[in-house]
Amino acid sequence: MKKAKKYSHIKKAERSEMAILLKRGYSYGDIAGALGKDKSAISREIKRNSTNGEYDPDKANHKAYVKRKYSKYQGMKVVGDKELRDYIEDNLAEDWSPEEISGRIKEEDKHIKYISPKGIYKFVYSAYGWLLEKHLAYQGKKNGVPRTKITKLEGRVFIDQRPKIVENRARFGDWEGDFIVSGKSGKGVLLVLHERKSRYALIKRIMGLNMKTAYQCIFEMTGGIVINTLTLDNDIIFKRHKELSLILGVPVYFCHPYHSWEKGGVENTNKLIRRYIPKGSDISKYSDEYIQMIQGKLNSRPRKCLNYKTPQEFMLVNNQFKPACRSDRFMQNIFLNNQIIGLNKKSSSVALEGSE
Repeated sequence: MKKAKKYSHIKKAERSEMAILLKRGYSYGDIAGALGKDKSAISREIKRNSTNGEYDPDKANHKAYVKRKYSKYQGMKVVGDKELRDYIEDNLAEDWSPEEISGRIKEEDKHIKYISPKGIYKFVYSAYGWLLEKHLAYQGKKNGVPRTKITKLEGRVFIDQRPKIVENRARFGDWEGDFIVSGKSGKGVLLVLHERKSRYALIKRIMGLNMKTAYQCIFEMTGGIVINTLTLDNDIIFKRHKELSLILGVPVYFCHPYHSWEKGGVENTNKLIRRYIPKGSDISKYSDEYIQMIQGKLNSRPRKCLNYKTPQEFMLVNNQFKPACRSDRFMQNIFLNNQIIGLNKKSSSVALEGSE
């Protein structure tokens, strides 16, 4: 008998031989040995193509032909359907992934003819869609470099002490925060907030980062949304985190040192932002309008984890936007009446080398 191989396609003549051997009472193992195939491949082939317990080689050959043809002409399926092609091109231009486009069609936009993510990739890589390749994202590797300088934060509460409801994404209002910084010669940072359940993102550019401006930005950004907790990393800017907790009226938690991956939601949001603001860029050169455009794009992308709804839709349908209820007088009390004292020059402008 021939030596069994781990995997290879089963050919038309081999299917006919399989049918003959089955009728003669050969076992799957014997057939695999005779054809030089893996036993599991023979078992799978027979189970998929048997009718009333009898293997049908003609049926198997036809199914294999249809599958090959469908795969080969997925690109042509898009070319021949203007509505589908326009839908794909428009949403790729909005930086949606093929998976997001396919999922959105399946779950929401059912008037569009369905196409699989693989089919969209085939179209993009074909002669008809190659100009769209620039819209596909390419993942970079993590380099394992710690994101921010670490300092001792007295009285911090670590992430593993958060309520289970936060870890399980069982409610809205649990946020993660992080900074994206400029390159060595650049100025400005982005403050990024990410809501764990909806994946909704808030982004704000800060020029002249210090404790006071950071806390005030977080306060302003969360004024019109539900917030129950905030999780951060161990940046020196949060040394007086108890004041931040007082300002927001919610508990503040911290990742373990050098464990920024523990707040993976905002880390993933940062990667998406880097498509528009590459690593090493001078953030001061990007306008606030451009930053808001990025925020809008991220919040209008359908997400598989939301059954292909967008974060914006998910927040709206669950009534997570609320009128700002914190007064200007409260702001004055917090920021002007020495509840957060003036910062000296050394501590007020915090360099974040070692950040992303």
